[in-house]
Amino acid sequence: MVEFSNKKLSYAAVGISFMGILISFTIGGGPIALIGIVIASLATIVGVLLIKYGYLIIPFLTSKSNIIQIIDEGYEIPPSQDVIIRKTSSGIYYASAFLGIRIYQSSIEMSPSQINSYNQNFERAMSSFKKVVKVAYMMHAIDISEKKKEYEEKKAEAQLRLQKEREKAEPDVLKMERFEKEIAYYSAQIDRLIKGERPMRVVAYAMVTEVGVTKEEAMSRAKTAANELRTVLSNSLNVDVDLLQGDEMLKIFDWEKFMPISPEELEDRTEFGGRGRL
Repeated sequence: MVEFSNKKLSYAAVGISFMGILISFTIGGGPIALIGIVIASLATIVGVLLIKYGYLIIPFLTSKSNIIQIIDEGYEIPPSQDVIIRKTSSGIYYASAFLGIRIYQSSIEMSPSQINSYNQNFERAMSSFKKVVKVAYMMHAIDISEKKKEYEEKKAEAQLRLQKEREKAEPDVLKMERFEKEIAYYSAQIDRLIKGERPMRVVAYAMVTEVGVTKEEAMSRAKTAANELRTVLSNSLNVDVDLLQGDEMLKIFDWEKFMPISPEELEDRTEFGGRGRL
């Protein structure tokens, strides 16, 4: 069993890059120095990729190599990196799955009747889900000094993706709806910034836990429950919901113990999005 994480691999890549640079400067020339430069360049590229896309790369590597990660207090992450497992002293296994919730509209932008309908739809949908669910929100007020330009850029990107999808012979209706929601969200944020309002960033996630007499049974039940919850939340709240994997899942697990202490830390550690997602 091997501990395998985005952060450790990133540090290793930086170390290899430094070693390559050291070799090139020490030798001073020739083929060995060239090899050092190549090593440094490749390690730098790998490090950047891991920092930016590690939450996608790590689950792919562990699933292919059948690596199991052991973290604090006996918690285990399987090669698929989409659940967290723990075996109790009685021999029963518990498995938890986490969902990232992308929210594109806040209660500030809703009328009282819309808020009431929103709450009713959510409670009605959750009453049909017969399991215990944790839904958590973290939020902070956004510094508007640089946000207007950022929102305009993201709106333009979403418009471009929507246009490309529309031009396909068989466009994906679900993708088009998601792009349209993104465009509407960024348009609303730009309007609010122009009016001098300070928007809120909300990071929302859900957690569901299942049990089994074997590790595989607990994992299977947790994934099934997570997929059911994903459908319930997506339909009732009209939001995009993703099953979290790898480092994204580990971030949420860490937040169950200690939450981010600053807006910068929250934004830097968040790949999935809520309002104002990066």
